[in-house]
Amino acid sequence: MNKSILIAALLISLASSAVAQTYSVEIESGWLWVGRADVLIPGDEGTRFSFKNDLDADSTAYMRGRFEWRPVPRHGIIVTLAPLEATASGTLAEETRFADTTFPAASTVDATYRFNNYRLTYRYRLYDAECLTVDLGGTLFVRDAKITLDSGELRDSDDDLGVVPLVSFGATWRPLARWAFVADGDALAAPQGRALDARVSAEYAWSDQWRTGLGYRILEGGADNDDVYTFALFHHAAVYVRAAW
Repeated sequence: MNKSILIAALLISLASSAVAQTYSVEIESGWLWVGRADVLIPGDEGTRFSFKNDLDADSTAYMRGRFEWRPVPRHGIIVTLAPLEATASGTLAEETRFADTTFPAASTVDATYRFNNYRLTYRYRLYDAECLTVDLGGTLFVRDAKITLDSGELRDSDDDLGVVPLVSFGATWRPLARWAFVADGDALAAPQGRALDARVSAEYAWSDQWRTGLGYRILEGGADNDDVYTFALFHHAAVYVRAAW
């Protein structure tokens, strides 16, 4: 009898968890522009140049996606796909050593700064009220970066693939039934470098399933060592749509 009660309780618990779990898919797009993109490769022997100050950096459209699964209300798993590519062009004012190639002064160049990133995030809901929720957790940040300099006759690139742990955070304030203000991101700073990817936004709930938002995203960070010096800042004017079920 006791065993039957335990089995029944377990089944009820599992069923309750299945009912409580939620999923959401978010697509974000908008326009990004370069606030800073300084490059020095190799970090101990190269020539420092800037996508913004030494070249003419282009603004461009972007898109990224995110999937979130909450098996129970206080625990969330998030997968983020965030490709990014910025370009610039212009004339080098001085002889520039980049990677294994030296570009003569007055070379006309096209430059590409790729910073694709993929993330796996776990968050725990620290505070859960009707008007305010606060989440905190950790992210495995996989960066796929590549910087290319091309003058037509000379071309070189430097790529980097690595995994970085970040602190993940999220907070949503709902002052009105359909309106919410959201802060969401990942960040970490260390002697070897830093990383920040965060968005602040206002969003409107059309229904229990559909939400749209408008906000600002900042992506900033870089590294400074003997192999590479790169620090970049990208501004984003963001609009997004989220479907939940």
